[in-house]
Amino acid sequence: MEITSAEFVISNTDVKKCPPGIFPEYAFIGRSNVGKSSLINMLTGRKGLAMTSATPGKTMLINHFLINKSWYIVDLLPGYGYARRGQKGKSQIQRIIEDYILEREQMTNLFLLIDSRLEPQVIDIEFMGWLGEHGIPFSIVFTKGDKLKGARLNTNNPEYLKKLKEQWEELPPYFVTSSENRMGKKELLDYIESINKELNTK
Repeated sequence: MEITSAEFVISNTDVKKCPPGIFPEYAFIGRSNVGKSSLINMLTGRKGLAMTSATPGKTMLINHFLINKSWYIVDLLPGYGYARRGQKGKSQIQRIIEDYILEREQMTNLFLLIDSRLEPQVIDIEFMGWLGEHGIPFSIVFTKGDKLKGARLNTNNPEYLKKLKEQWEELPPYFVTSSENRMGKKELLDYIESINKELNTK
């Protein structure tokens, strides 16, 4: 798939104020500093489309970007595993995320971003379990793949998948990406295109 147009549409904190219509939505979520904004900019080829925040976890928004005038990328900020917030702030973020994920009928797939340099994190595993419990379709996107060299490139992600197999009979689709060298861009966009085509035949 080639992205020919990408435009910001709206930011809000209320799922009821998300854009009307039936265009499919592909939401991106991840912990602070996972490289979500950089990935969205890389996928769309629009530098600065998804603005990166100087303070991780500072903004609480559901950001919609209309792609090719036929589907949306949705940036869920700040994701989960948020830092520098009191309990009230954490509860507010959790409500925004859960409301969108559970109530937004147009949400077609959730891309869960994970830093490929890290070992399996409890918070990520638990979040995937929550998605599974609620029947939410999701895929894993390992970010910063260019940062791994040699043996770590071949061991980190397989270790993560091995950990997941302890709880999952069938693993979700997964991709390895890099915003620096555009690794995984074609695979990720082709995956979205395949889902869009499947939806159009229904």
